[in-house]
Amino acid sequence: MSQNIPLSPRPPHPLHDVAHRVLSVAQLRARGVSAAQASAQCLPGGPWQHLLPGVYLLHPGPPTGRERLHGALLYAGRPPASARRAEARPSESGYGEAMVTGLAALALYGFATAPDLGSPHRVDVLVPRTRRLRSTRFVEVVRAAPIPVGAYRDGLPVAPVERALADAVAGLAEARDVRRLLTEAVRGGHGEPAAVVRELSAARLLGRPAVADAVDALRAEGRAVAEERLYAMVREHGLPAPLWNVDLRLPGGPHLGEVDAYWPDEAVAVELDTRAIRSGAAGGVERDGAAHGGAGADGQWSAYAAKRERLERLGVTVVHLTPGKLREAAEQQATVVRTALMASADREPAAYVVVLPR
Repeated sequence: MSQNIPLSPRPPHPLHDVAHRVLSVAQLRARGVSAAQASAQCLPGGPWQHLLPGVYLLHPGPPTGRERLHGALLYAGRPPASARRAEARPSESGYGEAMVTGLAALALYGFATAPDLGSPHRVDVLVPRTRRLRSTRFVEVVRAAPIPVGAYRDGLPVAPVERALADAVAGLAEARDVRRLLTEAVRGGHGEPAAVVRELSAARLLGRPAVADAVDALRAEGRAVAEERLYAMVREHGLPAPLWNVDLRLPGGPHLGEVDAYWPDEAVAVELDTRAIRSGAAGGVERDGAAHGGAGADGQWSAYAAKRERLERLGVTVVHLTPGKLREAAEQQATVVRTALMASADREPAAYVVVLPR
């Protein structure tokens, strides 16, 4: 029976190979194989097996990690029963709106701390909140409203890194494991701390002790990565070398504030705006200068604004750069700093300030 299935030749892409070894009932029907014929192939000693409800594995051996992923998406992506009856032909992939999330998605993104795709761990699949679909066997159904805009990795739809991280963290109990995942997300350039913390907050995970400890480490890691990007921006875009990480004071007077870079001849300071890498007292998150709740967030923004006002009143130009902008548009940010340095010649001389190492 299996030899009579009109399958097309296998393209070289590995996903297409898998797609011919794992098929849904609808895909088999479109190839001329009835549900009864498919079930007959899964009898003891038969060439096929039931991988998941409505999904068949077209060989008798254990499924590979990729076959499990493909099967999970076929199971979660099948349309509701009412739409299934009216559907003459399944979509090309059969995935619908389903996408891989959690640890399996992080493995597809290349996270070294995520389990290998070949290991027999569960597969988290994200589906619309309105879907009436149960978790089964190795598939854990995760619901979202709305479904985020995902990406494709190795031909498979995956949730955004931040959402995949939140879904993975939700299933972890050890602070060490949570910290490893979040640290790799930032250190490996997979995501920005602001977006990661925002997603953790939306998932109501910040109150867990294991997550709270890891977020502290994430904040420190995000700050270090942002500083490295700032150093690289100055070096790679030909800006004059500043004084790094200094404390500004008036001679014999009060403390004016700390800045990440300072050009004393031009009286230009650069400050990394890392308020986005913190959670507010009420679980809110600040991102790129916008508060999303929490009295602590408002207090920190007030401190930033007061420091900037003090320095600019003395003639010091303060340029605020966010970690996200340094990552996504370093050349543009270098132009902003260069313009501020060049404009210093047209300004009134700044007041003399004492520069001390921080």
